[in-house]
Amino acid sequence: MTNMKSSGVTENTRENVHRIIPPQKRRNGRDRESERTWGFADSKFEVSGESIVFNTERYPVGGKRLDNFAPFIEHAVGIPFDPQDRHQVVEPVISASVDSSDLYKELSAAFFSQDENANKVSIDPSIRLRRAHGHHLEEIYRVLFERIDRIPDLVVFPETDADVQSILALAVKHNALVIPYGGGTCVTQALECIETDRAIISLDMSRMDRVQWIDTRQNLACIEGGAVGRVLEEDLRQAGYTLGHEPDSMEFSTMGGWIATAASGMKKNRYGNIEDILVDVTVVTPGGVVSQPGNAPRTSHGLDMRKLMLGSEGMLGVITRCVVKIHKAPQVQRYGSLVFPAWEQGLAFMERISSLQAIPASVRLVDNLQFQFGRALKPASGSSLAQTLQKLFVTQIHGVDLEKMVACTLVYEGEDEEQRNLENRIGKIAKSYGVFGAGSSAGKDGYNLTFGIAYIRDFLLQYWVMGDSFETSVPWGKVNLVIESVKQAVHKTHQELSMKGRPFVTARVSQVYQSGCCVYFYIGAHYKGLSDPVCAFRQFEQESRQAILDAGGSLSHHHGVGKARANFLPRVQSAEAARWARTIQKSLDPHGVFASGNQNI
Repeated sequence: MTNMKSSGVTENTRENVHRIIPPQKRRNGRDRESERTWGFADSKFEVSGESIVFNTERYPVGGKRLDNFAPFIEHAVGIPFDPQDRHQVVEPVISASVDSSDLYKELSAAFFSQDENANKVSIDPSIRLRRAHGHHLEEIYRVLFERIDRIPDLVVFPETDADVQSILALAVKHNALVIPYGGGTCVTQALECIETDRAIISLDMSRMDRVQWIDTRQNLACIEGGAVGRVLEEDLRQAGYTLGHEPDSMEFSTMGGWIATAASGMKKNRYGNIEDILVDVTVVTPGGVVSQPGNAPRTSHGLDMRKLMLGSEGMLGVITRCVVKIHKAPQVQRYGSLVFPAWEQGLAFMERISSLQAIPASVRLVDNLQFQFGRALKPASGSSLAQTLQKLFVTQIHGVDLEKMVACTLVYEGEDEEQRNLENRIGKIAKSYGVFGAGSSAGKDGYNLTFGIAYIRDFLLQYWVMGDSFETSVPWGKVNLVIESVKQAVHKTHQELSMKGRPFVTARVSQVYQSGCCVYFYIGAHYKGLSDPVCAFRQFEQESRQAILDAGGSLSHHHGVGKARANFLPRVQSAEAARWARTIQKSLDPHGVFASGNQNI
């Protein structure tokens, strides 16, 4: 058990502290993750006869025919979906490693165990390859159809702060690079290895994955950096609490990764973004351990080390644990859904409720194309009459155009009476925007759809459709301009590349603030016939990002910078700010152990 004071708990709260430290659940065989693509190994989309099926037991649509999915794809990209015309996945090509035999010997000696399952050092090619990439489209394309030219030479699995310190000391001694690895879900190419003659160590945090303690009076918890969202939430719920931080990737992403990327969750309206949740963070660097323990409600103790780590993207040290705010598990959780006649009414509603003191835990507005996407992912139903009546109700009785209507999903979470009052208030406000309710089940389906979208991207990539997502934060007055600018940029790029069919561009508002919102985009296109699909997608992404900045959006809302967006940093920070960042990094890491190339540092 870690010393309580060094973990951020003061002695006078000892009687309120519950020690947790559960088994290391990430290594449970049932939860084995895919080695190359997104998600669990036992869950994937597949063609089945004339239809598409999501083969899984984990998600509600699992095993059911999605007869409208392929027709929607054809409509979206303007090319017939041919299940026989497939881009064949190749066996992974493993790059030769840099000579790191001396480093490997010393690490193996330091962490030797006669129990093979307890070994902390690996040079297994498949283990190294998985830790060489995140889930940016370029990375997945290369790992499926080409090769990744540089991968880590060793993977090390620390279990304590002392392990991390030993690894960093040996990295300094052998002039090696270290890349911290959490859940591998990043979409900014932050895990991509730079071309270097130095040995690269992937420092896999999966064995530091515990909720160490819960303080029931201060409503705080100490959580290790490698704790995965879905697992730590299970542990907290068993104790009657929730963290409430629920990013789209929460099934696989980790606490340390959330801090390192300055993450946001779908329920941030109630629980806050990661910067609102974080109380203390412990970071191991080549020079020692950085921490500012003491969990007063607020402090003014000089420079705040927590904020330095937010968005640090593995460049300053290894986040080994943190203290975070937690909440009593909600008494109720209810879903809702609203349908607006058009985008303008839906967006006006979102802006209106953003000024309220209390709003639902999650409120997300999807445009018409994404609304149709969600409908296409509904399982085939034998009740065609019911579907016809529903369509007539929407289009004739309410006079709504199916080609313009947009949908909003809501999550109400908290005490029962409080949430009922909130539902009533939101419902009254919504009426003035021409809305009608679509029911709680539609709201739940829409909310949970998020967890399946990344599987779809990797499935369609094998059928010549490339796509990815990116996000930005935008002032309310510029939302429509940013969306229209991205659409124009994507269509222009598609035309310049002489691609077949048409591009797919869709947007949603996923988080709201009084001053603006997060806009989340999905783009896609049929790429067969391109000589260099990776280069083509890079052009899509770069032109879209340029359009966002020109129209008044931010470089990122919650994905971070990594390498994919680093070239745009001069547009969002002054030269002196960039010099500060380089100076801080060099001061904390004079040997360049964390010089992974993220943010061009």
